[in-house]
Amino acid sequence: MAAAPKVGFVSLGCPKALVDSEGILTRLRAEGYAISPSYDGADLVVVNTCGFIESAVRESLDAIGEALEENGRVIVTGCLGAKGDVVRQTHPKVLAVTGPHALQEVMTAVHEHLPKPHDPFSDLVPPQGIKLTPRHYAYLKISEGCNHRCTFCIIPSLRGDLVSRPIGEVMREAENLVKAGVKELLVISQDTSAYGVDLKYRTGFWGGRPLRARMGDLAAALGELGVWVRLHYVYPYPHVDDVIPLMAEGKILPYIDVPFQHASRRILKLMKRPASGEDNLGRIRAWRGICPDITIRSTFIAGFPGETEDEFRELLDFLDEAELDRVGCFAYSPVQGAKANDLPGALSNEVREERRARLMRLQEKISARRLERHVGRTIKVLVDEVSAGGAVARSSADAPEIDGVVHIEDASELEPGEWAQVKILSSDAHDLRARLAPGKSKRRVAAQAS
Repeated sequence: MAAAPKVGFVSLGCPKALVDSEGILTRLRAEGYAISPSYDGADLVVVNTCGFIESAVRESLDAIGEALEENGRVIVTGCLGAKGDVVRQTHPKVLAVTGPHALQEVMTAVHEHLPKPHDPFSDLVPPQGIKLTPRHYAYLKISEGCNHRCTFCIIPSLRGDLVSRPIGEVMREAENLVKAGVKELLVISQDTSAYGVDLKYRTGFWGGRPLRARMGDLAAALGELGVWVRLHYVYPYPHVDDVIPLMAEGKILPYIDVPFQHASRRILKLMKRPASGEDNLGRIRAWRGICPDITIRSTFIAGFPGETEDEFRELLDFLDEAELDRVGCFAYSPVQGAKANDLPGALSNEVREERRARLMRLQEKISARRLERHVGRTIKVLVDEVSAGGAVARSSADAPEIDGVVHIEDASELEPGEWAQVKILSSDAHDLRARLAPGKSKRRVAAQAS
């Protein structure tokens, strides 16, 4: 039998793009293609690009150029592909270009440039598909696109309006992941709290029972699977309050990622942010009243066009009072095609960056105070990496790659994917240091299906 054609793959961008990459890889393997770990071993290369901000555009164009130089046969997909002819003008030798979440278009291009006869013996893949994350956690994308028109964002023009996945389909994927040994599901979308709006909260079926396509119902169902469930990209609508009791009851992780973006109502209106009129401080207090251990993560933009020093100080005051656990901040970036670029009062790069740095200095102090509360406690963690010097794990407060970690001393006998009970010894502005709790047994993750 002839060797299977090999496809190389480069995946850039956010977790939503990562899920798209996983879908393409799953289809490639299901159709019998082999995945090459190097350019020179591949018959062609697929590059999944990001096009959200200018630095991401440059990174994507550089990655395409490298693939062309090293291999010569390149198919481009992802958000950059939706930005007109940028790819073809820069790299005219690419074989094909598609936009984001374009699985069928990518496969059509692969079939055209690298045909492969059907072979049922090589078409078998695990039911959970091909994943790029470590074996013990996985992203679960519940919808695509966005109905909002935030003035700093071009995601709707790249990925389209909101399209929610049927809830039965989402739950079946989640079940397959858990059966394969996944211990943490990270729920992602562009707007997780809007899940099901486009479906009018249509009732689907899971395990023979009816289930509405709505965030609260989905979170409750995922909470029955016995793994960590972490919610990302949740807008602060009133109905989000419904999931906080699930956190208090231990059904899903007491963690919520809410991109507030600013505190000034005038700036939020200029941003055209949904829920811009909500009392976010009041909502945060209410959430903590229901679930005192909740971890709240958020992102903000400093130096938005027209932002005054007083409005920026209003944002700093908000952070002081809200005491958010995890915060990321970006200096405003004039993304090509974003409506905010036309607003008056554009600030200089120096002012934007100075405000970003000032915000993060304040947040470091807040984060250090929040983390110090854990010193002396014994907590459950999920191990990510192990070396001779110890292990790196995450608590319920830590999403992979964006939050802090728990460094465990003298724990080289652990393995990635294990649960462990640890006692917190010290903290800084980002991470915790710990040792294995005496007398606490570890539970090893069950062997996964191959």
